[in-house]
Amino acid sequence: MAQKKAAEASPPRARLEIEFDQPHLLGSLFGEFDRNLVAIEDRLGVYIAARGTRVQIEGEPEAAARARDVLTGLYNRLDQGQDIDAGAVEGVIAMSGQPTLDGIVSSDVAEPPKIMIRTRRKTIVPRSKTQVAYMEALARDEIIFALGPAGTGKTYLAVAQAVQQLIGGSVDRLILSRPAVEAGERLGFLPGDMKEKVDPYLRPLYDALYDMLPTEQVERRIASGEIEIAPLAFMRGRTLADAFVILDEAQNTTPQQMKMFLTRFGMRSRMVICGDPKQVDLPEPGKSGLADAVSKLEGIAKIATIRFGAGDVVRHPLVGKIVEAYEGPA
Repeated sequence: MAQKKAAEASPPRARLEIEFDQPHLLGSLFGEFDRNLVAIEDRLGVYIAARGTRVQIEGEPEAAARARDVLTGLYNRLDQGQDIDAGAVEGVIAMSGQPTLDGIVSSDVAEPPKIMIRTRRKTIVPRSKTQVAYMEALARDEIIFALGPAGTGKTYLAVAQAVQQLIGGSVDRLILSRPAVEAGERLGFLPGDMKEKVDPYLRPLYDALYDMLPTEQVERRIASGEIEIAPLAFMRGRTLADAFVILDEAQNTTPQQMKMFLTRFGMRSRMVICGDPKQVDLPEPGKSGLADAVSKLEGIAKIATIRFGAGDVVRHPLVGKIVEAYEGPA
């Protein structure tokens, strides 16, 4: 009797099978030592067995369906000539868990992405629903506020869109800026001239650039002035026409600095302002120029505001859990 009750209480199981028609893609799909399959198993609580070109998935019905959609989506990306890495796998898994209005697992996870950014070194596709909205705004709007925690791709995708427009000729210049506000440190105590003092604060922008363009192209374009990386203070008094302008760590601007930056906007330009309103390093955190600007400008035509949450983190899965532990669920 007890055994019968236990059997009745156990959740139903489903067994699904997928057959792939291009065997040469399966090594990249499964990953070295099947690490991509293991990641899907761990995240979704399913069992995956690969035999030749066939993959069997066993688990609770919804989890098995999600695993099938994830594998199909990753396979489709490989078929389109895109690379996949651990971040792509995590991103597709996360997207597979976001329901449609009907409460059904979203089907577009398994379809080719409808929007992408192409640079010299890679093609970038969205890894979360919010990234889809963000990439659409980057292609459509003139000023974009991107708000949310680290690891959601705010700055990275903005730099990718900027590089795409620069190499495509839509803009003449790419300008990347950050406020040189110290988190517990003081610039005056750092060795070197001003460039050497502020370069560490601009390093994430350099890193994103080198991910999009060959090193020699980055250095050549910086030398020619096509790409400029500078502290926010260097923007004062300028009009930035025919430029793609990105302000990173914007939560550390004052309202006066933000007004100064936004009024640099010129003809045929685009501005992206990235920041995390919950990570303000100003002496008076309540007076962040980012929050002030969003409150004043949100809703104006051609100005978009995209909000990321912990669920949009596309770095290591632990980063999302850390953000959620500190800030609460997305």
